[in-house]
Amino acid sequence: MRLRIAERANGFAVLIALGVLLCASSVPAQNPDTLTPDASAAKAKQILQQLIDAFGGPTYMDIRDSDCEGRLARFGHNGELSGYTNFKDYWRYPDANRTEFSKKGVIINLYVGDQGWTLDKGGVSDLSPASVADFQEQAKKDINNLLRLRMKDPGMTIRYGGTDIVDLKTVDWVDITDPEQRNFRLAVDRSSHLLARAVVSTPDESMNSRNVETNIFTNFQLMDGVRTAMQITTDRNGRRSSQVFFSICKYNSGLPADLFTKASLGKRFSEVGSKKYKDEKKKEKEEN
Repeated sequence: MRLRIAERANGFAVLIALGVLLCASSVPAQNPDTLTPDASAAKAKQILQQLIDAFGGPTYMDIRDSDCEGRLARFGHNGELSGYTNFKDYWRYPDANRTEFSKKGVIINLYVGDQGWTLDKGGVSDLSPASVADFQEQAKKDINNLLRLRMKDPGMTIRYGGTDIVDLKTVDWVDITDPEQRNFRLAVDRSSHLLARAVVSTPDESMNSRNVETNIFTNFQLMDGVRTAMQITTDRNGRRSSQVFFSICKYNSGLPADLFTKASLGKRFSEVGSKKYKDEKKKEKEEN
């Protein structure tokens, strides 16, 4: 009797699996290659408008700054989890970002356009040109900047990329390429019209290839009128690099302008950093 029940259960499992496959294969697909360039662009723009509306429409498009808190999970080169870090992340769009690590916020990275500084236990110092250049590249690849600002730039091309199944969801792909040959592939959930994932590939001249960064967006919650992905998983060139777990996000909360200045880091260091640093140095001298 138990054997028959097990056999029936296995049979049902097979039927369910087949059903999922049949449903996936029965999704009406439109071959993007059969569309004219104008029709392809029009369809892609329609999907992007649905995405923007799902995010919050005019409320989303009018975001000037954001204030988010959460935990960051980091992964080593072998893909194993290396630990968690608490953080606060402030944006003044499009190119000012301040990230405070740890609960006390004593390690801070601040970027404003083509400038960057860091605060640690030794004080405030300039970030390297390479670090600033990397931030500028990340700002250009940021999906929020893309949707709210960069789509208006001259030389942007857009096309419909077809239908697919991603994480058991039916999605429509939208392909966008900027004048510097960054390619954005956005998977938009056909049911919710929210962003399922974004695949951004950029030229790597040193390796004569392309770097591929994939962001997976899940757990959308309504925050200040904006649908916000509370979990973002990032893979770089096929390897897991980080996961962000937001606990809260605020938008257009009126962040003070001086929050994004080098002077603010000096003030912060005088409040929480200098005494701790001096105490550590004093302890080191006593031990030696």
